[in-house]
Amino acid sequence: MSSSSYLATMKKTVQQLRFEANINRVKVSQAAVDLQQFCLQNALQDPLLTGVSSSTNPFRPQKVCSFL
Repeated sequence: MSSSSYLATMKKTVQQLRFEANINRVKVSQAAVDLQQFCLQNALQDPLLTGVSSSTNPFRPQKVCSFL
């Protein structure tokens, strides 16, 4: 690897590290509290928790119609 390409690679690496260092981070404890609040606020609208009525369920088994 030539010195100019090595220098370009190092500059790119430093630029990426500076970018990552400037990212605002949220503490895990705060993120957990926010996630818990979100889940509790939206629990009533969550179909995985409340279930889906059979009349509005697009995945219900189709009824078979047959003529005798």
